[in-house]
Amino acid sequence: MTSSLHTAEKAGTERAPGRWIALGVLVLAVLLVAVDATVLGLATPYLSEDLQPSGTQLLWIGDAYSFVIAGLLISMGSLGDRIGRKRLLLIGATAFGLVSILNAYARTPEMMIVARALLGVAGATLMPSTLALIRNLFQDPRERSLAIGIWSAAASAGMAVGPIVGGVLLEHFWWGSVFLINLPVMALLVVVGIRMLPESRNPSPGPWDLPSVFLSLVGMVGVVYAIKEAAADGFTRPILAAGVLGAAALYGFVRRQRALPVPLVDVRLFRNRGFSGAVVANLLTILGLSGLLFFLSQYLQLVQDRRPIEAGIAELPAAAGAVVAGLIAGAAARRFSVRAVVSGGLAVIGLSLAALTTLTQSTGYPLIGTTLLVVGFGAGLSFTVTSDIILTAVPKEQAGAASAVSETAYELGTALGIALLGSVVTNIYQDFTGPAGTPEAAHESLAGAVVAAAHLPADTAAALLQAARESFVDGVALAAGVGAGLLLLASAVAWFLLRGQKLTTEPVQH
Repeated sequence: MTSSLHTAEKAGTERAPGRWIALGVLVLAVLLVAVDATVLGLATPYLSEDLQPSGTQLLWIGDAYSFVIAGLLISMGSLGDRIGRKRLLLIGATAFGLVSILNAYARTPEMMIVARALLGVAGATLMPSTLALIRNLFQDPRERSLAIGIWSAAASAGMAVGPIVGGVLLEHFWWGSVFLINLPVMALLVVVGIRMLPESRNPSPGPWDLPSVFLSLVGMVGVVYAIKEAAADGFTRPILAAGVLGAAALYGFVRRQRALPVPLVDVRLFRNRGFSGAVVANLLTILGLSGLLFFLSQYLQLVQDRRPIEAGIAELPAAAGAVVAGLIAGAAARRFSVRAVVSGGLAVIGLSLAALTTLTQSTGYPLIGTTLLVVGFGAGLSFTVTSDIILTAVPKEQAGAASAVSETAYELGTALGIALLGSVVTNIYQDFTGPAGTPEAAHESLAGAVVAAAHLPADTAAALLQAARESFVDGVALAAGVGAGLLLLASAVAWFLLRGQKLTTEPVQH
């Protein structure tokens, strides 16, 4: 039975005539997750005005999705290996669409945080499934590199589509409309996916270990929460307790995986220097990028007074650079070397971010646009090649778990980036000295200052906005410097750990 299933999977996926159409379906899921992430940053000023979250709640609204998705990715990737990646993808897509309605109609900051967390549960089923299905759809290594490049480019294109579509919606509708766009895309994905996607799973999966699922979730959320809160408020007893609990849960998770005959993820994979190097490079890269990019949309709108659609178009170069790089990354890594392409891409990002340390309220767009273009290109090179390395380091039956490790590094980096770099920006911002009578809400966030200024006399409002914007820009500039340092560190780590690593040139053996 197992042999016949394995043979059927091989026949259905190797050089399958519909594999490129199937890739198009998978790209829809990636686009949607990327759009959902970027559109939130654009909607933040409007959401802040309506829900009036505190500065900490605003960071939680940005973080909740990533916290939960990071905690569940490994478990969901392993579940897809067991019950079928197509089945899990379609279930997750349906849930993602339904929970988007809850996000759109949230009426309090607390409800919004819960809605974002639930969206993370659904999102955790999508990304590992898409990469794992690509691993099984494309057996030819050059085709697979191109397919991963298209997948990576789609994620980057979502960064461009999100702000532009979001900008149009925000100029005509309320902020909740940016979540409702998920519904038609997910409906299309489900309808087409049912017909076009082949099913694939591990033919000998073993049981899905619920204690491991629990340990993974508690460990990830506990550690990330502790780092986030410590960056904002210092080390207190509750924060230390959360960190210790999270670390203990992760230790227990690793111990349990080594003892199980069929673990959720084979932790021995990390003995492979190439696999470890790719995962660490991904984590450090997104950590250095995400916190800064989270605040860039606010800078363009609240500091430079750009309309939402103008801010969206202004961020387009990052996606354009990443799309181009994603399509050529595999060929470049084979022509030169894996470590040269990955390390070079990360170093380019780091040097570009360093340029943003000169940011002021009146910085011209040529500097911002050029920086975003180069950052996108470097990220496209790095992520495409590291994703290929991670996927091909494991047998295809474990593709879901390996994809989940890759996505966990990405989402963990996102959460930590928003937490750490976001806290840098917030702490510097909150220290600004406003005119007499400045409301306390103005010190919570820049959006809060803009709302408060609207209810003050003209002279007082102008002085408040000038002080608040100057402080916010100082915070963003410092965060850019920290991000630059992290990216240069990631470049050095990749150069060391990826030494001698090559992309596969032979078809995958079954």
